[in-house]
Amino acid sequence: MPSRLIRLSLRFVLPLALVIGLIAYAVVPLIDNLTLRWFIRDLDARSQSLAIALQEPLFEYVPQKADKRINQLFDRALRDERLYAIAFCDPTGTAIYKTNTYPASLGCRTEQPRDGRKESLVSFPQGPLHVSESQLDIDGQALGKLILVHDMSFIERRSADTRKYVIGLFSLLAIVISMITVFVAHLSWRDWIASVKGILRGEIGMQNRSQTTPPEVRPLESDLRALLHEFSVERRERDDSTHLWTPEKLRDLLHDELAGDEVLVVSNREPYLHARTRNGIEVQRPASGLVTAVEPVMRACSGTWIAHGSGSADRETVDRDDRVPVPPANPSYTLRRVWLTKEEEKGYYYGFANEGMWPLCHIAHVRPVFRSSDWDQYVAVNQRFADAVVAEARTDDPVVLVQDYHFALLPRMVKEQLPKATIITFWHIPWPNPESFGICPWREEILEGLLGSTILGFHTPFHCKNFLETVDRNLETRIEYESSTVSYGGKLTQVEHYPISIAWPEQPVDLSVIAECRKTVRDEHGLPSNHLLAVGVDRLDYTKGIIERFQAIERMLELHSDLVGKFTMIQIAAPTRSSLDEYQNFETRVRTMVQRINNRFSDGNYQPIILKAEHHDSEQVTRYYRASEVCMVTSLHDGMNLVAKEFIAARDDDRGVLVLSQFTGAARELHEALVVNPYHIEQSAEALHRALTMPEAEQCERMRSMRSLVKDFNIYRWAGRMLLDAARVRQRERILSKIRSHSRKSLRRVV
Repeated sequence: MPSRLIRLSLRFVLPLALVIGLIAYAVVPLIDNLTLRWFIRDLDARSQSLAIALQEPLFEYVPQKADKRINQLFDRALRDERLYAIAFCDPTGTAIYKTNTYPASLGCRTEQPRDGRKESLVSFPQGPLHVSESQLDIDGQALGKLILVHDMSFIERRSADTRKYVIGLFSLLAIVISMITVFVAHLSWRDWIASVKGILRGEIGMQNRSQTTPPEVRPLESDLRALLHEFSVERRERDDSTHLWTPEKLRDLLHDELAGDEVLVVSNREPYLHARTRNGIEVQRPASGLVTAVEPVMRACSGTWIAHGSGSADRETVDRDDRVPVPPANPSYTLRRVWLTKEEEKGYYYGFANEGMWPLCHIAHVRPVFRSSDWDQYVAVNQRFADAVVAEARTDDPVVLVQDYHFALLPRMVKEQLPKATIITFWHIPWPNPESFGICPWREEILEGLLGSTILGFHTPFHCKNFLETVDRNLETRIEYESSTVSYGGKLTQVEHYPISIAWPEQPVDLSVIAECRKTVRDEHGLPSNHLLAVGVDRLDYTKGIIERFQAIERMLELHSDLVGKFTMIQIAAPTRSSLDEYQNFETRVRTMVQRINNRFSDGNYQPIILKAEHHDSEQVTRYYRASEVCMVTSLHDGMNLVAKEFIAARDDDRGVLVLSQFTGAARELHEALVVNPYHIEQSAEALHRALTMPEAEQCERMRSMRSLVKDFNIYRWAGRMLLDAARVRQRERILSKIRSHSRKSLRRVV
């Protein structure tokens, strides 16, 4: 250790001392020159003041030729130790009065200009002297000239003292900087870095006995190896697009990368609700894309799902801690229900979330409504759910998956109570541009809440870009666009795009099932076996483009009248948020349009549009997917839209055509779909006609490509990517914590 310190000292201190010496060598002459100028300026001022003081007595004594009084006056003035000599010269240039110390060689000196200025500093054998001249005039006539001579030897003494102080200062500075440099170098010596590199390269460790880990690196060795393993696994998992992600693989990931860490999910919609019916209490699956996506992940994770208990029999089926195991037939995780009053649900869910944030983010030409009372309920409910997360957490560092726009404030609330928690927030709807988001009166609070997340996910890079620009517009943060991170309040948030997907069905292909679905669906609606069907599956929501879809169907039947009586659109539309005026008005418009189009084209029992405004379970929806030639997804603005992927997954026969809105996140992945602008009615009409008349060979080619993509990039890959990123962040934080601890111990040893 001493030899290493000596080497470090020689390596860092000698060059530093050389540099400081050169600086001192250059600075000292400058200081001498500057000091001389200051003193000359000071003596000029002193000479002027003294000349003014002597002027009036000389006006009186010189005309009277009072030699004695003049000599006494000069002697008194010489009591100033810096004043060396005085002389008075008449107008002819003769020194008629002077002190004994006045140099004869000066005579009645007239200052000579040098380089355009008068020189007041004169060199003599006894040292430099400062000479100043003052002309004395009485009533416009020259009386004579007063010459004052100051001794400059004190300047040399002071300059020498200044040089000593400057050199001493630089020497002290060199010593202090050298000590700091040696100390820093001691904490980061070359052998330490070489050892870390050796571990990362696999050159040091259990596989190589010839090289041993230095003692100072051993506390970090296992963590560095874990970090290396983490990067290797992550790269392998992301690059391996040919390997199908499954629930088993996701469970292995949680076991290997998160070491069994606790996983909590928070959402407004619960995956299972209990409702009272005529047959008693029944379990229902709510119509929700979020539930469709996240529920398979929770089955693989075996964690806890925290959600609003909205079923009529939910309270009767939970235990005393408001928990119930789900799914009912084969429980694999826990559902924790949170209860809300009607007033809270009205303000938080129907008010702020769905009358404010939903239209604001979808930009679907519906005016968002913001009320202070709704905001107050939104804050209170977010805090209620945050408290539930803290209560359910068995450790101080759980992994929390926060779902959607209902809980924008929750990440920061949880982070304040569980600082070590890894919070992944996924925003399932679009994020608007900064100008549109500026409509929200509480935009800063929303952004601050979301930036409590460790990882913040969106469906597309475009939504990530909008979010970063919105943060930049509204908060004082540090944004790294290349790494897509936001630093706010000393915390870092990673903003990434994670295209959501569905759970790929495991059942084998059975073409007889497809044929059976085609037959039964047509029989149920009284349609012939060769009747062409299109299907739409949506909630009755104004963002889904249902009105525009029906307009496109009407236009297609106008342009291609040969399809009248041979084509039907079955629209499954689950009622939603029916207590809101905007949704009631929208449902009325939909029903009115269906009636008008059906009246226009109906012939006997034929109806071009069959509206099924009721809830359908997943099995029923799959039947319609398989029975139809076309699936129409015409959302005006959508984060992803999983209906498109569900239709693809259901087509085991590689048939069927997807007509897809360009304003969905799915359109960025499913390039083999017929992508349309839903606002362009003729374009959508022609796309529908093309889909209905597309040759089977082209259908197969398109569908196989899309099925391959959806199968590989399924819901487990979506969750796996987020959880891998979370594992990486958690591992990094643990390593940094140990490095800080090790550095503090090293510092104490050095001190």
